[in-house]
Amino acid sequence: MAVTDEAIDKLKAMIVTGELRPGDRLPPEKELGERLGLSRNSLREAVKALELIRVLDVRQGDGTYVTSLEPGLLLEALSFVVDLHQDDSVLDLLHVRRILEPAAVELAAQRIDAETIACLRELNTAAEKAEDVDELVELDAEFHRLINTSSGNEYLARLLEGLSSDTSRARVWRAITEASAVDRTIAEHRAIVDALAEGAADVARSWTTVHIAGVELWIRRAADLP
Repeated sequence: MAVTDEAIDKLKAMIVTGELRPGDRLPPEKELGERLGLSRNSLREAVKALELIRVLDVRQGDGTYVTSLEPGLLLEALSFVVDLHQDDSVLDLLHVRRILEPAAVELAAQRIDAETIACLRELNTAAEKAEDVDELVELDAEFHRLINTSSGNEYLARLLEGLSSDTSRARVWRAITEASAVDRTIAEHRAIVDALAEGAADVARSWTTVHIAGVELWIRRAADLP
């Protein structure tokens, strides 16, 4: 194991075991290095790496602190990576969504309340009246965000939100180039909401799989991929 990797593992263990908690300040570098049996260089490299993924917060002139470790903060690094992906990677992202989002919808079916159901129906109505593709895609994103948030799993919801950001262009192009795409999207959204309203988790999950797979299939056909 590389020295820096070892240092990262030791710092991670301190956080996982609760020796260091969210908001805690790390001991001085010399003291921490001696306690963990690490050189200053390896410790500094480990701190830099953990700062990049928002686990640690280095404050100049003050010290190094454990961040809040909130899901949204920790997943910012993933969102950055997703944003760097180019169009040839969008199928991989949609594939991941097709695996994860139906699970989120299934959880939502067990927890979603009447107020959220009403909001989802309003979004569908607004989508029918949308004047341009950009508005439609924004409504689509909010539709999925509300459902994923209703899953009760913040990590899953944040992860899916990050994955969705880079597939928005694909949804825009599908809406522009495929005549029936808008009507089909709205119809599938309505079917998902109806299933959620009835607490039919399996049905909601199935419709979500079909919904995401439709975009994936369109990209394959448009790009002439197997």
